[in-house]
Amino acid sequence: MMTKLVYFAWVRERIGKAEEEISLPAEVITVGDLLNHLKTLGEEYETALQFPEAIRVAINMEHADHDEPIAGAREIGLFPPMTGG
Repeated sequence: MMTKLVYFAWVRERIGKAEEEISLPAEVITVGDLLNHLKTLGEEYETALQFPEAIRVAINMEHADHDEPIAGAREIGLFPPMTGG
C-alpha cells in the first residue's frame, strides 16, 4: 500500500520535493518509525530529518505525536517547528 507524504518549508527544500508516494515496510508502525525509515532513503532525507524530534507531523491533516500509529493514513505531512512567537 502506498502512503502519500507531503513536505513543507525547509523539510521540502532539503529533501528536494514537495510530495511523494512511497511504500512503507511493515515494521514502520508509528510516526517515529516513519521518520527513522525516511532517514535511510538518502543523504537529503538524512539532512532534512537529522533532528527528528524537531519535526512536526500531521496524519490526514491532524497533528500527531511521534508515538502515534500511522496505520490507515492517507496523507502524512512533515514540517519544521513553527518559528516566531
